[in-house]
Amino acid sequence: MSPNTKDSLPSRVISSADRTELSTVFNRYAHHEYHGERYMTPHEFLQDYLGYLKGDNIDPTTLDILSALVDLNKDQKITITEFTNFESLLLASDSLYRLAFQLFDRRGQGFITFDDFQYIISATKQFKEFPFNFDSEFISTHFGAKRQQQITYKEFTQILLDFIDEQTTQTFRKFDTGNVGYISLKNFETILKELRQYQLSEFISTHLNDIVKLSSSSKATNQISYSYFTAFLQLLSNTESMRKIYLSICEKKTHGYRPTSITKEEFLNEAQHFPRTTPLQIDILFAITHLLHKAHLTHESDRESIQLNDFDLISAHEHLLPYRLRSEIVDESYKVEHQSVFLKVLESGYRFGLGSIAGAVGATAVYPIDLVKTRMQNQRSTSIVGERLYRNSIDCFKKVVRFEGVFGLYRGLIPQLVGVAPEKAIKLTVNDFIRDRLTLVDGTIPLWAEVVAGACAGASQVTFTNPLEIVKIRLQVAGELQSVRRPAATEVVRELGLRGLYKGARACFLRDIPFSAIYFPAYAHTKKRFADEHGYNDPKSLFISGLLAGIPAAGLCTPADVVKTRLQVQARKGQTKYNGLIDAFKKIYVEEGWTALWKGAGARMLRSSPQFGFTLLTYELLQRALNVDFQGRKLEGSKHVDQDQYSPKTRSSIILSRNPDHVGGFHLAEATFEGIETRFGLAFPKYKTSSSPSNEPSSSIPSLTALLGVPVPQLTTPK
Repeated sequence: MSPNTKDSLPSRVISSADRTELSTVFNRYAHHEYHGERYMTPHEFLQDYLGYLKGDNIDPTTLDILSALVDLNKDQKITITEFTNFESLLLASDSLYRLAFQLFDRRGQGFITFDDFQYIISATKQFKEFPFNFDSEFISTHFGAKRQQQITYKEFTQILLDFIDEQTTQTFRKFDTGNVGYISLKNFETILKELRQYQLSEFISTHLNDIVKLSSSSKATNQISYSYFTAFLQLLSNTESMRKIYLSICEKKTHGYRPTSITKEEFLNEAQHFPRTTPLQIDILFAITHLLHKAHLTHESDRESIQLNDFDLISAHEHLLPYRLRSEIVDESYKVEHQSVFLKVLESGYRFGLGSIAGAVGATAVYPIDLVKTRMQNQRSTSIVGERLYRNSIDCFKKVVRFEGVFGLYRGLIPQLVGVAPEKAIKLTVNDFIRDRLTLVDGTIPLWAEVVAGACAGASQVTFTNPLEIVKIRLQVAGELQSVRRPAATEVVRELGLRGLYKGARACFLRDIPFSAIYFPAYAHTKKRFADEHGYNDPKSLFISGLLAGIPAAGLCTPADVVKTRLQVQARKGQTKYNGLIDAFKKIYVEEGWTALWKGAGARMLRSSPQFGFTLLTYELLQRALNVDFQGRKLEGSKHVDQDQYSPKTRSSIILSRNPDHVGGFHLAEATFEGIETRFGLAFPKYKTSSSPSNEPSSSIPSLTALLGVPVPQLTTPK
């Protein structure tokens, strides 16, 4: 019996997958059948589905312990019912405690006995280094003098935290051999690195001696009193409480969430509302931030202060715990939903500006290809006197350079830049705006919503850009006939008039709506595929994603682009004239065949793909560099706002599963497994290696996360 049967699951913040979706995924991995019911073994569930425990070198004892996490009925069969229940367990608000309870509840009875508790604790790495005294008063108090007490789930949650404190207290007493009330700094460091390593950030570990010197009131800084020892450990355990004190001060100072620098005096004053926080803990906290700011060179004054980003360096892996990931996803959705109208307008204007710059960069980079594409598409199958024909795109490129010079490749660039800035700006801004509004509460967006956002982006640009497009095309083809004077842009505008500037608009809609509906979803999904294991996209992957997404989008829309070009180019003497979209399609097919509708497809793909590659690369890099927060949704695959702390990776993408079969709560499986060690320090040493084939523990003992195959990101110290 699991704890789920005793207590109803708390409310969820991320939606569970529906039964049909779970059944479909389950049937892909359940290869056994018993009495007509399909199932998988716990080992298969961990290895094949969750992707953990790859290989055959897992010790049987460790395998039994980890199997208890998923085998709720302890019958070595994971049925669809258990599969569904485990997904619900991962979505529970107290999933970390419930999962830990599964470790200790070895028989699935819904309670824990002393034997269960002793068995699991004795299997941990900490027990091998510092054996726990099971004859202590702690055990008698919780399990009774005769060890007969059965611990329920709710009682277990408190005992587990009390045990962590008891374990470190027992270790302090072992080092305090003379009962003098203090231990050496070296022994203190040993306790932190062996028993509380999972709470110890890299910065604190590196600067421990300096932190003690700054915050200890003892004259002998190499002596750690029990009071200081306790305060330090409580600070590591309660960093989130410190964060809440900070946010409470910010709320009062700014009447809203706006990170700022808080002085030690302000912090001490607000901490009085948090009874478990002491001045000694705050002394240690500000000693850490003092060294942090000194190393980071962000503060030149000696005034003691703290910033929001400081907490993430202090709290080690706290930011990777599932409840933090869930809350960040929900907080971001809440911010987007409650974003003020002013900020929405400001954000759209900001994106418009960045899109203009990005569009200009992309257009300039590929403009010669665009000119070749236009001339190839305008070339008719029958030649007329004085018209220079091109055998292919390369021949066209050579002849333009030969007869018009290198600058001939950039003919019409100025009106193109005038038009492409708002064109790409509108397209990118509308796509982002619609995507933000259609994104679900868990941070995901359905494929249909991506297509709708792209289609809206394509439609929005045509009204504004069609006049500029037709002027550009008239100028690009003006150099084909040497006997004809090349007009200026203003002359083309006067000749066309207002109505003429929108000639071919329907063809533009036919081209741009499907193009954007294909391109933006393809880009988003390609970007995810090229992201690293932490979900981060470097500039190279951004450019390649934009490049590849442009190939199908540009290629499939070529017929509409050919028709648009023919409608917008002024027909010369002897050339066919077209009366609208359908008429153009018919005449091109009758006179030149289907292949004519695909003229310039190569040049179009060659132009559009790198253009959008450069455009999206510039657009995303500008957003990352400027990093302006409008209380909206963060750019996927980019740096988090705490960029100096985490290297270029977003928080949620560090640990959230990206396996498409990990539906619903299984997105959080990796984070929850990680949290068992991060929160409770449960690391198991029973692991067989090639150098230690026996069941004895090896000298190199992996943590639970290493054993599970879960990568643990390392926080970087500011330089």
